[in-house]
Amino acid sequence: MIKDFYVLDFSYDVEEGKPVIYIWSVDREGNRVVVLERNFRPYFYAVIDGEVETIAEEVRRLSKPESPITRVEPVEKKYYGEPVKALRIETVIPAYVRTYRDSVAKVKGVREVLEADIRFYMRYSIDSGIRPFYWFQAEVEEVKDNKFRVKHVYNLVKLLKVFEDEPPRLRVMAFDIEVYNKYGFPDPRRDPVILIGVWTEEGGRQFINEDGDDLKIIRDFIKFVKEYDPDVILGYNTTGFDWPYLLERVKARNVKLEIGRKVNSEPSQGTYGHFSVVGRLNVDLMGFAYSVEEVKVKSLDNVADYLGVMPKSKRVNLEWYQIPEYWNDKEKRKLVIQYNMDDAKSTYLLGEVFLPFGEQLTMLTGLPLDQLAMASVGYRVEWLLMREAFKFNELIPNRVEREYEGYKGGLVISPKQGVHENVYVLDFSSMYPSIMIKYNIGPDTLVKGECEDCWVSPEVGHKFRKSPEGFYKRILQRLIQERREVKKAMDEAKDEFTKRKLDERQRAIKVMTNAFYGYMGWLGARWYSKEGAEAVTAWGREIISASAKLAEQEGFEVIYGDTDSIFVKGNEEKVDKLVKEISSKFELEIKVDKKYKKVFFTENKKRYAGLTFDGKIDIVGFEAVRGDWCELAKDIQREVIEKILLYSVDDAIRLVREAVMRLRRKEFKIEELIIWKSLDKGLDEYEVDAPHVVAAKKAIKAGYAIFKGGKIGYVIVKGAGKVSDRAEPYFTVKDPSRIDVDYYIDKQIVPAAMRILESFGVKESTLKSSGFDIMSFFNKK
Repeated sequence: MIKDFYVLDFSYDVEEGKPVIYIWSVDREGNRVVVLERNFRPYFYAVIDGEVETIAEEVRRLSKPESPITRVEPVEKKYYGEPVKALRIETVIPAYVRTYRDSVAKVKGVREVLEADIRFYMRYSIDSGIRPFYWFQAEVEEVKDNKFRVKHVYNLVKLLKVFEDEPPRLRVMAFDIEVYNKYGFPDPRRDPVILIGVWTEEGGRQFINEDGDDLKIIRDFIKFVKEYDPDVILGYNTTGFDWPYLLERVKARNVKLEIGRKVNSEPSQGTYGHFSVVGRLNVDLMGFAYSVEEVKVKSLDNVADYLGVMPKSKRVNLEWYQIPEYWNDKEKRKLVIQYNMDDAKSTYLLGEVFLPFGEQLTMLTGLPLDQLAMASVGYRVEWLLMREAFKFNELIPNRVEREYEGYKGGLVISPKQGVHENVYVLDFSSMYPSIMIKYNIGPDTLVKGECEDCWVSPEVGHKFRKSPEGFYKRILQRLIQERREVKKAMDEAKDEFTKRKLDERQRAIKVMTNAFYGYMGWLGARWYSKEGAEAVTAWGREIISASAKLAEQEGFEVIYGDTDSIFVKGNEEKVDKLVKEISSKFELEIKVDKKYKKVFFTENKKRYAGLTFDGKIDIVGFEAVRGDWCELAKDIQREVIEKILLYSVDDAIRLVREAVMRLRRKEFKIEELIIWKSLDKGLDEYEVDAPHVVAAKKAIKAGYAIFKGGKIGYVIVKGAGKVSDRAEPYFTVKDPSRIDVDYYIDKQIVPAAMRILESFGVKESTLKSSGFDIMSFFNKK
């Protein structure tokens, strides 16, 4: 029979000595099914120099009975764009590819062994073209197999085509657990799970531990997952906490966390640290939250609040250390229960924000969504490149360890300090990808000797052949063309759903395209090229410098420039002409990205704030100056910027003075003064007792477990000695009168404001004085 299948994920197992790939799918009728590919075999390549058949025979002699070498086939391939002779070496058991890799590498005449480190089911996905969130049509035969929790099981007979079409409706489930951690950081061997909250499109569901024994609620949770049968399981930091905790907890109770679509399968940790649930996409949304740069502390409540899916004002907010106290109190217990439900719902709603974009990235890269969520940008780009390499008959280089090599970055034109009005930001669209295309840059086009027909990069002098087109250029051209087509389709789309989907697609293409330059300079890249990355920035510097000179010749004042944009002020009627001249000269797309009614710069690069003509305030660089500022200091800095842009410097000064006076009058909440700091090392590894280290040690002494990689929140209290000695975990300080107000004025509030105001000639003493004019008091009457 011939049927269509929508792909969710892949996995594989070895059955009766042969590998079987499981293609987890949904059919046209909405049934959850698995298609079994039994005929695909693992293989790798050996690049050779010498007599082909002699080397091939030597390779055949390495065959082992446990997984024999079944085929050694001579092939013509390209390696970094150059034609090479290679052997395609096939075996039976995927794990033996790595075993044979080492022995084949020692055969005389073998120059290099390649593609032995590609995961078996991903190898199949690349070769067949079958990938998640696409449909494939195939001739299949139904078989009976009771080890799968699906409606139908099929053997794949013949693949007919892979295509894109409307997706089926997927079942999505979000979950969150709470544990009773009376003695500090939870220990799964000791501390029970008290709540498991679940949220689906049908609403919330909770499993509540009423009698102290969590085995029942864990079993009820397992039963629910099997019955609801989600295609996608969402969590937030489930990789770091929920899954390892549940797995360790059931292990201690001799129970299996059997929730996969294959009988007896439990979540298991795999590539990029994510936990895989067989047949389901288990997605940790924290991986996507890392891209939300505006949120510094990536807690679930912070991210959900920032994105507007669950404002903090509309949910229960608890700290982890409060849970045992609230759980023991019959009146407060309901707050813990609601807190858990709010977390599960927040996770589900975040999925609605992140998943559409993640799905498009998966369609571009072929990397299953659960892995993609936790993979770095570099790995995402690499999977796209690997798929393209297969199409181009290019061999995939091995990943190797490299020593760090620095190189000069983009040009930054020093800002003209102060306030400027009517400023235009001229931005080169995708400058670095455009440079890579124009000058055919890549590791396969680099020429290290003499070259008669090459592009030569300025300053560094690296040479890249003009033809034929390189690996990077071909892929980037295709992506840019695809994005144009998607944007055109978006303009023509009639319904909002289609528009949103296309917008996510073009955004995913843009993100991937712009990541190519960074990938090329990433030390972990298979297609690494320091020369290429260095040449791109050199051409970029030349273009920005020349564009600035051209702007000045046309009568504009250049007040700032950074990597791929310049800020100019001058005659508005001449801006369009300037844009056309620059675009024509460099054959690159440039546009007026923003128009600022007012913008100000400090003397520091990459730090400015502007007010657009539609009333939006952009703040760049200031919020990232120091990670050890309390919320009040950050708020004051932001408000100072707003006052300068909307009113005047005098208004900004008054704002800071009022904040100083409020602190002196003890009119503050302790929460405003918490300083958050990461513990990047174990406490015994710190040579100096910094404030956050001292606070962490005090927290441990008070019975709270603090670990490497976590964050500690502390406040500075009054007393003698160094500041670090007076750092206290914030949850141990209840009385506001203990706070060292002078520390917060002198080391937090005033310095945060002075980062901006010193550019306007303001002195610290001005901010600390009350500014009270006795005559103005008498003149009020």
